[in-house]
Amino acid sequence: MFSEFRLPILRPEKENRWRSRTAVAPLERLKILLQVQNPHNIKYNGTVQGLKYIWRTEGLRGLFKGNGTNCARIVPNSAVKFFSYEEASKGILWLYRQQTGNEDAQLTPLLRLGAGACAGIIAMSATYPMDMVRGRLTVQTDKSPTQYRGIFHALRTVFTEEGPRALYKGWLPSVIGVVPYVGLNFAVYESLKDWLIKTNPYGLVENSDLNVTTKLACGAAAGTVGQTVAYPLDVIRRRMQMVGWRHASSVVTGDGKSKSSLEYTGMVDAFRKQFGTRDLGLCTRA
Repeated sequence: MFSEFRLPILRPEKENRWRSRTAVAPLERLKILLQVQNPHNIKYNGTVQGLKYIWRTEGLRGLFKGNGTNCARIVPNSAVKFFSYEEASKGILWLYRQQTGNEDAQLTPLLRLGAGACAGIIAMSATYPMDMVRGRLTVQTDKSPTQYRGIFHALRTVFTEEGPRALYKGWLPSVIGVVPYVGLNFAVYESLKDWLIKTNPYGLVENSDLNVTTKLACGAAAGTVGQTVAYPLDVIRRRMQMVGWRHASSVVTGDGKSKSSLEYTGMVDAFRKQFGTRDLGLCTRA
């Protein structure tokens, strides 16, 4: 989720994004199932076992549940993100020039990162209902009492049964997660580049001397650190999306002792209950 807050400079073709999301769809589904599964009735115990279990119980189609909704978000999310980035950049640049008194000043990398984060939050908020129902479509199995038949049926059902606010369950931890993800992403990336330049392991003396492979490696390391630190918020977001779903299987989202569905009063309550039941294991479940 937090990878959506990358600085929108490169614009890969949407067809490639669809392919990449489809390629990792089985892992994405397994990740969500691991995040929301009942701690008293563990079904998924890791990547290999989890994928085998899905294949055995639901077949090939089971590995790709929720992928259609995930791909459908690409077009509106990208459109809103790029438009918001342009507008945010203009606004931030105007304020920056007013403060510095330099009409020729340009955005610094840090300010561009801020504009990218703002654009990511706006795009995420605009398409969040699709992500919310994607979570439920991904979790439901053939044994679920009532099935969502697709994205529009899920949106309509949630809106009718739980109200419009239900479509934004888990939104707050998603926004809060932007801070550690974006901040660490930028800090780690720049720190690694500076370290490579200062230690001069390959005779490098300037930033421009770093080759593409090295910069990609720095970016991958930075993204890993940012995702890892922000991951507990992603777990809480997914579990909050299940709140109020009265047809959810208690095996997946209940307390393991009754047929009642998962209930949290808010993000803080979700953290408190999860740390109390599974400690740090919850927040690293993937």
